[in-house]
Amino acid sequence: MTRTARELLEGVTGKLAPDPHANRLLPLIARGAAQLDTLAALAMEQRHVVAADHRAFVHLAGRSAADPASAAFFETLAEGEAVAGARLPAFAAAVGAGEARASEYEPLADCQAYPAYVAWLALNGEPADVVLALGANLAAWGGYCETITEALRRHYGFDDEVCGFFDFFAEPAPELESKALDAVQAGLDAERISLDDVLRHGRLLQAYEAKFWHALWEQDQRVA
Repeated sequence: MTRTARELLEGVTGKLAPDPHANRLLPLIARGAAQLDTLAALAMEQRHVVAADHRAFVHLAGRSAADPASAAFFETLAEGEAVAGARLPAFAAAVGAGEARASEYEPLADCQAYPAYVAWLALNGEPADVVLALGANLAAWGGYCETITEALRRHYGFDDEVCGFFDFFAEPAPELESKALDAVQAGLDAERISLDDVLRHGRLLQAYEAKFWHALWEQDQRVA
């Protein structure tokens, strides 16, 4: 039973894999060349993203009352955002984005397009479709975080506490994957999944993700 769900999840993830050259900021961080102000902006943008995504996932879990498998997936995502949010201040403080500065920061529209679309999906998306679309995006995000957390230690000299936010997303999440497979299988069994909608949602999520990183890359170039 799980095999069919896994094939669909892996197939969608493969189709929606981002262009490896789309994220122009990641190579800068990877070699320690990103400006500290850019890392501060990353922290402050993530402060808004995490809070918005947490609320969106809670809403999706509530909308999935008739689909317990999807509800369990979104509840786990919401719990993860809460954990990540608790870890973010250590990174923010280390890069000079403490509470005082963050409270005055004006978020960039291109960075906040991603959580805005996640909120749209929370209101309008078929939960099983959203599971698949998010699964593909989370795979890319996890890879980015793996690169970032390694670079923060190697080039910026940050310790485990400071890197904890990115460590959390970089770590394998077998429980979340299992719940995603359960949700996808339930969607298949109930014939609730529209592959066209899944791919459309996924393409938009990846496009907004790319805008997030490009906006920060542009800021880094202006600072440099």
